[in-house]
Amino acid sequence: MLHSVGRTEFDHAVVMVRDRLDALAPHFERQGFHLSDKAVHNLGSCNRLIVLEGTYVELLGWPPGAPPARKEIADSPFGLEALVFRTHDAEATYQRLLAAGFAVNPVQELTRPAMLDGEEVQARFHTVRFAEQPLPGIRMYFCRHLTPECVWSPALMAHPNGARSLLRIDARASDARAVAERLARVADVDAEPAGDGWDVPLANLRIHVSHDASAATPALSTLTLENRDGAHYTLDTGL
Repeated sequence: MLHSVGRTEFDHAVVMVRDRLDALAPHFERQGFHLSDKAVHNLGSCNRLIVLEGTYVELLGWPPGAPPARKEIADSPFGLEALVFRTHDAEATYQRLLAAGFAVNPVQELTRPAMLDGEEVQARFHTVRFAEQPLPGIRMYFCRHLTPECVWSPALMAHPNGARSLLRIDARASDARAVAERLARVADVDAEPAGDGWDVPLANLRIHVSHDASAATPALSTLTLENRDGAHYTLDTGL
């Protein structure tokens, strides 16, 4: 895994399941992932997590038969659709993004119930969300974990398939350099040319943007995971 002192860390990737969380969760369990219990946020959305070392994959949606719970996800398509960066100071991140010219909302508090040592507690987060996304086609925001112990529970990280960590995220765009540089500006890092495209190097993984002339808008394509035995494979979202 990459590590660079002071470099922005990746927090989690979002797989949007809309109102089909209950129906689609078994697809991930059949792949050998141990999912967290379903939890409902104070904002009305619900999720289940694939918890990995230092990061996680969030299956996000809202209750079946209900309208979309949050305006910013109401039009999100099924599948891999969002990148969430980590912050250790949400207010400072808000000010940095504002100064960089991004349309950003003030810090918001997010909570949900979680089980910790057999007791129900409140998992708490500070989020910094964009009023206007920096890139079409890729939703992103920043998250500060106020109760990280509620997410990175050893029991949740014991996957039958041996999944250990999130290694790489791939995206495609007709102008790979411009998209990578925009992502890098959001994350406060420098983009780098790499192979068929450009890399955005974070402290704990790389986002690779490849050139795809047919991509009308930038899009996330795959998550590459690493097993405990060192094998690499892509997550099958089934969506």
